[in-house]
Amino acid sequence: MKRVAIVQSNYVPWKGYFDLIAAVDEFILFDDVQFTRQDWRNRNLIKTPSGPQWLSIPVQIQGLYSQSIRETFIAKMNWQSRHWRTLTMNYARAPFFKDTAEWLEPLYRAATFPDLSSVNRHFLRAICDRLGIATPLGTSSDHLLEGNPSERLASICAQAGAGVYLSGPAARAYLDEGAFARRGITVQWFDYEGYEPYPQLWGPFDHKLSVLDLIFNTGPEARSFMKVSR
Repeated sequence: MKRVAIVQSNYVPWKGYFDLIAAVDEFILFDDVQFTRQDWRNRNLIKTPSGPQWLSIPVQIQGLYSQSIRETFIAKMNWQSRHWRTLTMNYARAPFFKDTAEWLEPLYRAATFPDLSSVNRHFLRAICDRLGIATPLGTSSDHLLEGNPSERLASICAQAGAGVYLSGPAARAYLDEGAFARRGITVQWFDYEGYEPYPQLWGPFDHKLSVLDLIFNTGPEARSFMKVSR
């Protein structure tokens, strides 16, 4: 049965996000939902000598309007060079900095899209390719959305031809599995526990970092520190 996951797009997210992508037959970016401030949509963490640091893409907030992720536009267009400079400063000593930089710096130069969804998708597809993850990336805007939040997810799955919906464990608190069962779709839960540490710069090990930390530090061995094999 076809396995589908539906998750909001994030900026250079952690390794677990890419494991979820690798575990399904189609990964759908749910960018029709509300953009949430101070969240993972437009920022993520890297490691520095002083501890974790946010890399944040500046975005336009339209007053009190509840804008969706795909309605969220970039506020300044010089963020790419600032982010790349910050990455260079903090990962120049990483074992695979040179090889990673040859791939990653052009991605930052090319990230000139006006909207957040396009920027996130640009990096998600490139990182998947780097990790050897071939899962197609779809978008919720390509589907008809109907009903309450659980019904919208179930409807997208049905339109995508899914037999299994794979979700992160945090959704157990609110997901109505009945909405999926009525469409003949089984809900399964992805387990983010049990990641092994990898060689990492700057003090005590931290799992909750952008996948870029893993790639800079482990290079072609990055998938061996993830849960879903090739």
